[in-house]
Amino acid sequence: MARTYWKETYAEGVYPYEAMHGGDGTVRIRRFFKDVSKVGVTFDVWELDPGVSEGNHIHEGDRSLEETYYFLEGEGVMWIEGEDVPVAAGDAVLVPPGVDHGFRNTGCGPLRLVLLFGRPTE
Repeated sequence: MARTYWKETYAEGVYPYEAMHGGDGTVRIRRFFKDVSKVGVTFDVWELDPGVSEGNHIHEGDRSLEETYYFLEGEGVMWIEGEDVPVAAGDAVLVPPGVDHGFRNTGCGPLRLVLLFGRPTE
């Protein structure tokens, strides 16, 4: 019988990403269903220690991506087109392609978030 579902656990396959987009420190990333999903969306959980950041960047051209950030734990600030946007557990932010963005953990504990991203259909 063919497999009808997949289950993965956060603790499996977490990998460190140093100085992401020129940011500070190490972002720990767990990518779920990398080789089995056919949806065309990438599903990650990221964790950043206090002071760690993803540097400002833009997804455009061949790297055009739409990104949805959903914050699970902690607090931080996103930089979106030069505006400081405070974020905390329960907040969701959609960043369209071509928009300059990044973020930093400004809290005292870990900042955990789900990141969904993929190429826009239009």
